[in-house]
Amino acid sequence: MSAETHYLAVFTSDKTGHKWRAWRAMSEAQQAETAHLGVAAVAEWEAAHRDAIVHQGGPLGPTKRIGDDGQVTDMVNLLTVFMVVRADSHEAAARLFEGHPHMSIFVCDGVEVMPVLG
Repeated sequence: MSAETHYLAVFTSDKTGHKWRAWRAMSEAQQAETAHLGVAAVAEWEAAHRDAIVHQGGPLGPTKRIGDDGQVTDMVNLLTVFMVVRADSHEAAARLFEGHPHMSIFVCDGVEVMPVLG
């Protein structure tokens, strides 16, 4: 086993995909009920993994990009939520997110996990 390392975890969500279409098709009451269940489930997940969480992170908002030409543009990407965790291996860090409520209740479709170098 390697030494414990920090990993950046970025939840992804295709804002044009089927999960978002299903979310938008819900009534406001259904969205509120689902969000209530999801927030409670995320809190439970965080409590169960508190020893692995280095930085709780949070939701990511609208994106602006500056190119090498100095142009600033608005853009849409898959990045939705981030956090930093610690684990004994890259695989172990990724496996922390199996069944995470952001993917099972909310609209995220994956979590990209990468070591923080340096």
